[in-house]
Amino acid sequence: MTLTPMARVGAVLAVCLGLAAMGLRAEPGSAEELADRGLALAQSGDERGAADLWQQALAVAPDYFPALFNLGYMHFSAGRFKDAEPYLKRASKADPRDFNGHYLLGVAAQRQGKGDEALRAWRQALDLQPDQYQLMQIMAVEYGKGRYHREAAELATRALRLRPDLEDLYYLAIHACREAGNLPEGLRIAEEAVRRFPSSARANFELAWHLQKEGRFGGSLPLLEKAIALDPTYEEPHFFYGDWLVKQAKYDESLGPLGKAIAIRPDYMPARIAIARALMGLKRWSEALDALQEAVSVEPRHPQPHLMLSQVYFRLGDRERARREKETSLRLRRENPSFLEAVQSRPFRD
Repeated sequence: MTLTPMARVGAVLAVCLGLAAMGLRAEPGSAEELADRGLALAQSGDERGAADLWQQALAVAPDYFPALFNLGYMHFSAGRFKDAEPYLKRASKADPRDFNGHYLLGVAAQRQGKGDEALRAWRQALDLQPDQYQLMQIMAVEYGKGRYHREAAELATRALRLRPDLEDLYYLAIHACREAGNLPEGLRIAEEAVRRFPSSARANFELAWHLQKEGRFGGSLPLLEKAIALDPTYEEPHFFYGDWLVKQAKYDESLGPLGKAIAIRPDYMPARIAIARALMGLKRWSEALDALQEAVSVEPRHPQPHLMLSQVYFRLGDRERARREKETSLRLRRENPSFLEAVQSRPFRD
C-alpha cells in the first residue's frame, strides 16, 4: 500500500530545491552543505559516497534531520530494516512534525516483528495526517494481530467513515468489530455494505453471517444462496449453509455444500469437522473415520478431530483407540489452545 511521498528522499529533496530556488548556499563544511552533496551522490547512484557525507554531516550536527532521514531511508529502501530503525528513530525525534519519518520508522519496526513499536510510531504519524485512511487500514490489521481488537475496530470504522466508497474498508471494519465483540455495529456495517454493493458475494455473506448469529435464519439463508450464486468459488457461504444444515440435523443435505467448501479450500478445517459430524449423524462410521483422518493429516495440531475420532471408535467398540484419541485431543488442547478458545482482547498501552 502506497502512502504519500516516499518513493524518494522526498522531504529532504524538497528542502534542498527550495534553498536553491531562493539562491541560498550552505556554508562549506556545514551539515547542510555535506547533506546536499550526499543527496547529489545518492541521485547519481553512489550510495556509499552519499552515506559517508551524511555521516560527516551528523558529526557536525548530530540532530540534523535531512542526514538522519536520508541514512534511514537508504537502509530502508534496501530492506535493511534493522539498520534503518535507529536513524529513523533519531530523525523522528529531530523533527517530530515529519510524517514520513514516523511512518517509515513504524514499517521498519513492523518488518522486524515489533508490532507495538510500529503502532506507536504510526500513531504519531496519524496525528500529523488524521485523514490518512490507508495508514488506518495498516494499523487496524496490526492492532488485530496484537489482540488490540477495540482499537482495531475504532480505527477501521474511522477509515470507513472517511471513504465509504471503498468496499474493502467495510470488510475490514466488519471483521474488526466482530473480533472486538461488537456484533451490533458489525451488523449495521454489513447491512450498509449490501445496500452499496448488492452484487458482491462477500457483502451478502457478511450480512448472512450476522443474521445467522442472531438466529435470523429466514433472512440469512437467502443471502447465503445469493452469495453462492454470485461466486460459486467462494468457500465460506458453502460452509455456513452446510453447517446450518448440520445443526438442523439435515445431515444428508449438508454433505453437498460442505463437500464443495472443502473442494474449494482443502485446508478449511471447520468444514472438514462439520462434514465428519454429519457423517457421524448418519451413522456412516467408516466414512466419518476417513473424513477425520484426512482432517488430522491436514492439521495434526487441531484437537477436535481427535476428540471426534475417540467418539467414533467408542461407538465401534474399540475402547483402546477411543482412549488414545481422547488423550491426544486433551494434549493438543493444552498445546494449541487457540484452535478452540476465543482469544481475549487487551488494551493497547503507549
